Amino acid sequence: MELTVTEFMTLDGVMQSPGAPEEDPSGGFTHGGWVQPHSSPELGTHIVDIFSRADAFLLGRGTYDIFAGYWPRVTAPDDPIAGPLNTLPKYVASTTLRRVEWANSTLLEGDTVEAVRRLKASPGRELQVHGSGGLLQTLLEHDLVDVLHLHVFPVTLGSGRRLFGTGTQPRTLQLAASQVTPKGVVMLTYRRSGPLRVGNIGQPD
Repeated sequence: MELTVTEFMTLDGVMQSPGAPEEDPSGGFTHGGWVQPHSSPELGTHIVDIFSRADAFLLGRGTYDIFAGYWPRVTAPDDPIAGPLNTLPKYVASTTLRRVEWANSTLLEGDTVEAVRRLKASPGRELQVHGSGGLLQTLLEHDLVDVLHLHVFPVTLGSGRRLFGTGTQPRTLQLAASQVTPKGVVMLTYRRSGPLRVGNIGQPD
């Protein structure tokens, strides 16, 4: 399976607490809920399209807790987000959880990096990561991400956890798709392309 990551981020790279003011106030963060004013049908359609390609989900502790507290209550069988989340396998990376009760959820055992590599070697389309900022840093550090779906919102916050941490590996990515919503959200899809390439401006490659 390809490992794909879907993230909401601000222009200054913050990914913390996009969904609601109280979603993740850790570290004294007070700017949560910055997605809603810029939501649109176009953004919703794009997210639904991403979910339609999932065969399994990989989640960090925080995102798992948020999702498990909401999506099991959405029981419409044809809901394009709740349907996949409630029925497909969900693998949870956590050093503190001892059990997971949401249907079809499994705690990853042993080394997270090796466990993710085994999952990627399984048959299927996409192993999807949504949110999961702490887990994402580990995935980026070990070059495990195949596709990045980045939704860049027209706001700056000045504080909060950033999408790309200090352990991110130098890499070149290829832009596979782009779209701008009427409310100014830039939706970008990047695929892994290889090592970082450098050169001098004005000189041929």
